[in-house]
Amino acid sequence: MIVYAAGVVCWRPTKTSFEVAVVYREKYDDWTFPKGKVDPGELLPETAVREVEEEAGIRVRLGRKLAVLSYKIDAGNTKEVHYWVSKVKDSAIAKSKFKPNKEIAKVEWVQASKALKLLTYSHDQDLLKQTIQWSENSELETRGLVILRHTTATPRTEWVGEEAKRPLLPEGKKQAKRLVTLIDAYGPKRLVTSPWTRCQQTVAPYSKKTQRTLIERSQLTELSNQRGPRKTKNVIEDTFGQNKNALICSHRPALPTIIETFAKHATKQVSASLAEEHTLAPGEFLVLRVSMAQKPKVIAYERIYLESK
Repeated sequence: MIVYAAGVVCWRPTKTSFEVAVVYREKYDDWTFPKGKVDPGELLPETAVREVEEEAGIRVRLGRKLAVLSYKIDAGNTKEVHYWVSKVKDSAIAKSKFKPNKEIAKVEWVQASKALKLLTYSHDQDLLKQTIQWSENSELETRGLVILRHTTATPRTEWVGEEAKRPLLPEGKKQAKRLVTLIDAYGPKRLVTSPWTRCQQTVAPYSKKTQRTLIERSQLTELSNQRGPRKTKNVIEDTFGQNKNALICSHRPALPTIIETFAKHATKQVSASLAEEHTLAPGEFLVLRVSMAQKPKVIAYERIYLESK
């Protein structure tokens, strides 16, 4: 049996390098990164965010996916831990509600070079070494761009009204509500959507929770993309040029155009694999990680499923 867990290497910049948050567990007499097992009904990104808040008292948004570690825990069982990095703002640290408890006795921010010596386990040291390498390559701090396909809609064959007003099925509305905490793990601030009903209904629950305005772009409809993909590409180029975490919600027929446009801004290796992501199931999304360099590049991405895979 596989036991799934998730954790985060939380970091904050200093004048010369960066610090990471490490936790001390008195029961095991060890220093490690915040992590924990998946709760029933939870998906891994949600677990990662929850565990950091529970163990370190910090509310984070996930950055780049760091690694997946797998190791034996007992006879016949394997533990698989998914890690992300997350840049933590001073304001989030100031709001920390951490209090020493039976599980976590201390949370300390330690210079990365010193943390390498403090961390108890070699696998944690390896995670930090990769984080340091990303920092040296100017690939640690990134912004996230979410490409989301609307959730399950009423089939075309069962809809007699205007195509633009074809709504979500009850299942799709349930999926849209389920997406809220999953999308929130990445914290997109700029929400760009097709104005067609099924896309609006998909993003509306997240928009309401975060009180962020939906930006409608007719160029993201499947009809507009069919008539003139150049207009769709222009919206994608504009979104890429914004210096914010963003979300784009569109339709299956428009996804190839959207993904292809982003792929042109990716590194050679990422571009090749991203180009193969031709479509998404209803409610699935990609999270592109864009470097903060003067000429930004998509340097990584991950695919997020609405259900466990």
